[in-house]
Amino acid sequence: KGNGMIGNIYSMGLALQALEATSKFYAPRNWDCAQAFSVVYRHDYRQPMAISQVLPALVGKPYLDAASLQCTASTCTPPALWHCAGCPPCPSPLPAALITVYYAITNKLQGKHFHFTTSVRVPEGSTLLKVLQEAAKKKPNIFRFQVEQTFWGPMVVSIHGLAANPDDRTYWKFLSDGNALQEGVGIYKPKNGEHIQAVFSTY
Repeated sequence: KGNGMIGNIYSMGLALQALEATSKFYAPRNWDCAQAFSVVYRHDYRQPMAISQVLPALVGKPYLDAASLQCTASTCTPPALWHCAGCPPCPSPLPAALITVYYAITNKLQGKHFHFTTSVRVPEGSTLLKVLQEAAKKKPNIFRFQVEQTFWGPMVVSIHGLAANPDDRTYWKFLSDGNALQEGVGIYKPKNGEHIQAVFSTY
């Protein structure tokens, strides 16, 4: 794509690895990777699978080189492992403000068609999965859903009793204001006033 995206944010890691590894075979010009890498730099990767695929491209080291890397405590201790021992007590975080997210589910593909909408209030910074959970609490007979855990995080496989089926090549597609989400429900964080759609789709 013109902005440097290769497929979507989940496919970027493997695509960059492949392009970097095969760059010697390009002719007559080199691959300009600046745009693609800028996409990766701007994204906040959180899923272990996505991180494990994008890191080799970022450091220019294949997995086979991992055993030869030299690390020290000063260079390998991430901020997440720092503690407050010996420091003044850490202040308690302030409660997050509530935001409103509009949520709709639509099926115009199989069986009895349906379209339902609702709005839910969730703490700012909540993931889309939290929005789905609140909608299901509010109207369980309409917005009930099921997820499966994958290496990429939770994946929604059924909404309103309608399950995705790989044999039919069907799945639940999530959109924000009409645009397909590039992150899963366990990572994506809707903004206040955002319109989220779950549309039963085929690929």
